[in-house]
Amino acid sequence: MKNATQEEKVIGMMKRPIPKKRVGIIKLKMIREGTAVCGTGRFHGAKEAADMVRHLFEYSDREMMMVMSLDSAMAPIALEIVAVGGLNSCGIDTRDLFKHAILSNASKIICFHNHPSGIPTPSRVDSYITKRIKEAGELLGIELLDHIIIGSSGMYVSFREEKIYPFEDGAGAA
Repeated sequence: MKNATQEEKVIGMMKRPIPKKRVGIIKLKMIREGTAVCGTGRFHGAKEAADMVRHLFEYSDREMMMVMSLDSAMAPIALEIVAVGGLNSCGIDTRDLFKHAILSNASKIICFHNHPSGIPTPSRVDSYITKRIKEAGELLGIELLDHIIIGSSGMYVSFREEKIYPFEDGAGAA
């Protein structure tokens, strides 16, 4: 099979499989399990977005990260908890965060996480993670509209509204 075509090589491998050489066969399917009322359906600012998800964080005793996928008209498509951490931190896997958006066919995302202390002041780690998410989104063609930290008593901090790094220039405002 020295001068065999690629197709002939594949057929040859199928006829004479290498022992213990396994290749995964995958079928990916997204199933909508249901729907929930989500405010007005569209929103135009961080307060409205924060109010839409605040109740999901109310009783959490640890940090959680959620991602909301949106279509190009700013309507929410889906919301997913992508990470649950401890009292002071939450490890975020960017791949897992964007998997949800890709499967939802989203054009934009908003990230939310809570601070169980009730004080939504962003840490340096929060800014670093937001920068990584924004950069990954740019590569994927999925815009990070905002990262909102939810606190207690209606408090929140929007990276975009407060022009916190990586939104300090206000570029791409919703």
